[in-house]
Amino acid sequence: MSMIEVKNVIKRFNDKLVTDNLTFSIDEGEIFGLLGPNGSGKSTLINTMVGLIKMDKGEIIIGDYNISKDSLKARKIVGLVPQEIALFQGLNAKDNLEYWGGLYGLNGALLKERINEVLKIVSLEDQGKKVVKKYSGGMKRRLNIAAALMHHPKILIMDEPTVGIDPQSRNCIFEMIQKINKENKTTIIYTSHYMEEIELLCNKILIIDQGKEVAYGTKEDLKRMIKNNKVINIRATGELDSLMFQLEKSKDIRQVEVEGENLKIVANEKMDLNELLLEISKQKVNIKNISIEEVSLEEVFLTLTGKKLRDKED
Repeated sequence: MSMIEVKNVIKRFNDKLVTDNLTFSIDEGEIFGLLGPNGSGKSTLINTMVGLIKMDKGEIIIGDYNISKDSLKARKIVGLVPQEIALFQGLNAKDNLEYWGGLYGLNGALLKERINEVLKIVSLEDQGKKVVKKYSGGMKRRLNIAAALMHHPKILIMDEPTVGIDPQSRNCIFEMIQKINKENKTTIIYTSHYMEEIELLCNKILIIDQGKEVAYGTKEDLKRMIKNNKVINIRATGELDSLMFQLEKSKDIRQVEVEGENLKIVANEKMDLNELLLEISKQKVNIKNISIEEVSLEEVFLTLTGKKLRDKED
């Protein structure tokens, strides 16, 4: 059963096409990954889905509600965890949650019950009376999530919820997401700049770039899109930038990336390793190690978009 239907959504800002005829669906209880380089249209799409931005064309169904006609009803079943921390720094955690709960129409005993409930979910039950400005970055992120859970949303949209936090807090958030999804069957939309998070959490993935769909499906579906490719990792010293320039001329090589002494090559199945080594031997490069591995989601993304997930905007 589909919980979210996005059909032919188009949004322009002045003359710039930000979302270009996007169509996809998200099933109830799914953890859905939304990926794209900076400036790809992810934030615009999310804001359109929750009714904060009006689309130019298309249709979005959230639960049983058309976002264009029943945006207030649709928002009542959605919890949004924004990328920017949306908390009052001078208030303690419970006062913050009381404020957000009030906006969702909660009051009295039910409001207090929900505050204690969500603090426990995000492992902050012992920090409820602590002023938020004294929280660590990870604690603030978790409280930000708690605020979005106050009204028991059927859909939780999480826009890069682990930015700038320590590994322990990140793992805590992962466990919490999986628990909420499993126990409450909450449908979750998750955006991240960390491919390993998407690989760990998500059932289905949409990759967009410049507002257009690049790929859509399960992790296995996406990997099959470049199944005839292989990843060759070379550790070497010497003029690697010059080598990269030469290798990029080959019709059998899809991507070449250099980082320090490491050269990563995504090549199609026709690439002959002996020919590759012969080409390398012509350059001023000293090979230390070579390994071949299966294609990962990171390589899928790089191959399909030509960009790293954490590329800066142009």
